[in-house]
Amino acid sequence: MQAPYYAVIFTSTRNDGDQGYAEMAQKMEALAQEQPGFLGMESAREQLGITVSYWENIQAITQWKKQLDHVDAQRKGRSTWYSGYRVRICKVEREYSFGKLSF
Repeated sequence: MQAPYYAVIFTSTRNDGDQGYAEMAQKMEALAQEQPGFLGMESAREQLGITVSYWENIQAITQWKKQLDHVDAQRKGRSTWYSGYRVRICKVEREYSFGKLSF
């Protein structure tokens, strides 16, 4: 990715049980990939879940937040899946890496 770009960091703790979460997470990832301005995504979950999605600009992030299927998933997240979450939106000014990444 060519900096600058934006990162949306979604950190969450889950309630017990799947209750359709895994299926919806796959659906949202596929849907995000279709959105204008989407650049990529990384995710990890143990006790704390972290998903970072990358976007070209703030407008693309705003449109994703308003996307109707995503709005439904957000509602279900608050009512069923998450005991808590935090969203951070950051501008990435620079990046660098070392070695081969497996994701």
